[in-house]
Amino acid sequence: MRLLIFLALGLSLSLALAVAVGETTLSRGQYLQAIADPGSAPGEILWSIRAPRAVAAALVGAALGLAGAVMQGLLRNPLADPAVLGVSATSALGAAIVIAAGLASVPWAIEAAALVGALGAGGVLVVLAARFETPETLVLFGVALSALGGAATALIFNLSPSPIAAGEVLSWLLGSVANRDWGNDAAFLLPAVVGVALAAWSARGLRMLTLGEETAALSGLPMATLRAAAVAGAALLTGAAVSMAGVIGFVGLVAPHLTRGFVRDDPAATLAPSAFAGAILLVAADLAARLIPTDQELKLGVVTALLGAPLFALVAWRAARSWRA
Repeated sequence: MRLLIFLALGLSLSLALAVAVGETTLSRGQYLQAIADPGSAPGEILWSIRAPRAVAAALVGAALGLAGAVMQGLLRNPLADPAVLGVSATSALGAAIVIAAGLASVPWAIEAAALVGALGAGGVLVVLAARFETPETLVLFGVALSALGGAATALIFNLSPSPIAAGEVLSWLLGSVANRDWGNDAAFLLPAVVGVALAAWSARGLRMLTLGEETAALSGLPMATLRAAAVAGAALLTGAAVSMAGVIGFVGLVAPHLTRGFVRDDPAATLAPSAFAGAILLVAADLAARLIPTDQELKLGVVTALLGAPLFALVAWRAARSWRA
């Protein structure tokens, strides 16, 4: 509980900073005007531009952090993340098809296509998770789905009708929460809430799996159902994240590692802290993307890779030292 309170305070501070700081510098009087009159020009900047973008980053980061914790608990693999099952690749493929077809201007077309792509891969994996007990099977099928989705997306680039369409696909795949509004945030919650519920329900199964497959099978828990729920929850969370922000790497991989040591490697207790840690990481990364002085704003996926890779290397180095000790 203390860890969750600490992370909640950290998230609140990061959100407040993301709303208060931006490209446009405001005076103290303008901040007071924005608070007193949300419809004023400073109020529009804070509450209609920065705030929904910061909340979008927090929601996406929380979804990826939670999905990563579920995947690492289910597969008993510290290197697992939301992309390991191929859901990110198939979700990105769905969005790329819509953009290349010239339907990006249709409201919610990209988001719906990305979510459908994730649900398609998730449905296949749920069936496999209920039928096969070994995590290696899921990993192998996930690698196959990821390779297929990546190849199909590359084919779209190859056959793109114009360089402009190819550039739009690439720009979306690099990830961003720019220009998100409160409607986007509300739409994200629809699949994400179901994903959170499934992940929470599967938590007892994840804890039991730490004792091994044989012990879990003898525990009396519906392990096949719980395993399928974990996969479905992670797929929904990943699909919602990709539909909102494109492909964002490293958050789902790093966030569980930052919190696992505080909960004694309990995969069930890692879920909520990982969601908070993922939210903080992505809000901070988006703030960095906005503030780094470049001619063109950096894409969020690029920033998370630049920040996440060294951070994960540090986590891996500390883990290696503990194993050696």
